[in-house]
Amino acid sequence: MALLTEARIRNARPRERPYKLFDERGLFVLVRPAGGRLWRFRYKLGALEKLISLGAYPDTTLKQARERRDAARKLVADGIDPSTDRQMRRTELSLTFEGVATEWLALQSASLAPGTISMLTSRLKSCLFPYIGSRPIASVTAQELLFALRRIEARGRRETAHRARAVAGRVLRYAVATGRAQHDVAADLREALAPVRSKNFASVKDPKQLGQLLRAIDGYSGHPVTALALKLAPLVFVRPGELRGAEWSEFDWAAAEWRIPAARMKMGQLHVVPLARQALAILGELQFLARGGRFVFPSLRSRDRPMSDNTINAALRRLGGDKETAEAFGELGRFAYSHSKGQPRLRR
Repeated sequence: MALLTEARIRNARPRERPYKLFDERGLFVLVRPAGGRLWRFRYKLGALEKLISLGAYPDTTLKQARERRDAARKLVADGIDPSTDRQMRRTELSLTFEGVATEWLALQSASLAPGTISMLTSRLKSCLFPYIGSRPIASVTAQELLFALRRIEARGRRETAHRARAVAGRVLRYAVATGRAQHDVAADLREALAPVRSKNFASVKDPKQLGQLLRAIDGYSGHPVTALALKLAPLVFVRPGELRGAEWSEFDWAAAEWRIPAARMKMGQLHVVPLARQALAILGELQFLARGGRFVFPSLRSRDRPMSDNTINAALRRLGGDKETAEAFGELGRFAYSHSKGQPRLRR
């Protein structure tokens, strides 16, 4: 019997009924009618024949499937059931800090924006998992967590250390709620980290300063899409990330509304933005520049992804502003809104 090859697996076409492509020593691919190609390993433990899954192709390659089969065969040779061993490992993982944190992240993804989940994931992976990720969460001590946070502080990242402590606390409280820990040890470290000097977010508060910035935007001579993004921002009162990620499907032209879905909002709620006639006019110009893509502000390199988060900041710096001016741009809408007592002063 010929052994499997990547080409043979890749070219396997679905049939009306599931069928198998055999390799050797109990390994085979199950080809499903819907097109899925699943790795299976058949083995005997005593007189009992059993079957376990080794993943799906192409996520699990032929080489990886064979390695997993060989590892399972070693367990069988030692009298250990690979299926039982896998269940025990999963149980052990679910009791570690990393396992509980991963479960908690999956739960949060239902209500938090993808960008927020990405930030939390990155913070856990870079700041906490290397030091306490493999520890049983019930056994993590305040001293172990402090050791990890102090390493962040040593790099001059005090605020990151405080944020990492806060994330650890949320994971630990989830562990307490689900019966896998007794206490949130992160709460014991509130006074153990070096304090962070608070800094107010940059904002445009002076009407004259606002006027100067808007006039500079009108004179911007860079890329047309970037120029229109600069002009639209103070008319819609949204965060820069929400603006640059705008999709044409979110706009209701008849109602003159921009309906930003909950998945893209920081608070996880649908946000409706009324559109003044000036905003609609800018959107009309953008339609000619969208190149048929889904994004209102496509990347300058590809229409399949939105403009980068640095494009607006770089454009503002070209207008003569510094980093704080660029940060303040995100506050233009808040300024205009507050000075109009809650009602946009633009006419539809």
